[in-house]
Amino acid sequence: MTWFVWALLSALFAAVTAILAKLGVEGVDANLATAVRTSVVVGFTWLLAWFTRQPNAFHLFSGKTWLYLGLSGISTGLSWLCYFHALSVGPASRVAPVDKLSVALVIVFGALFLGEGLTWGKGVGGLFIVAGAIAIALG
Repeated sequence: MTWFVWALLSALFAAVTAILAKLGVEGVDANLATAVRTSVVVGFTWLLAWFTRQPNAFHLFSGKTWLYLGLSGISTGLSWLCYFHALSVGPASRVAPVDKLSVALVIVFGALFLGEGLTWGKGVGGLFIVAGAIAIALG
């Protein structure tokens, strides 16, 4: 499968995640709900990594790899905590689009920190994402 198919599947599962999370966070502490979800993700991904591993897949990571993956994990945790809190107090149909402003931020961060080209298409698309998220959030 191509990156595009994988990205579409990611979007599908993210949408399902938002609905299930909204149902699951109802009437419970958002931080505890996030901890439960994260525990499931950890268990599931370790099983997946173990059963689909390539030969020598579990070699030692470099310090740089540990640093970036660790920081990414902290960022993911913070994102999920904020997302679950937002879901606990707001409608999923408004929270999820605002959360997807991350797409526009990735376009900017990719250009600034990864040297990815900032094309007119990416710029206009990013602006449409921002406009759409604002329209949904305020509508």
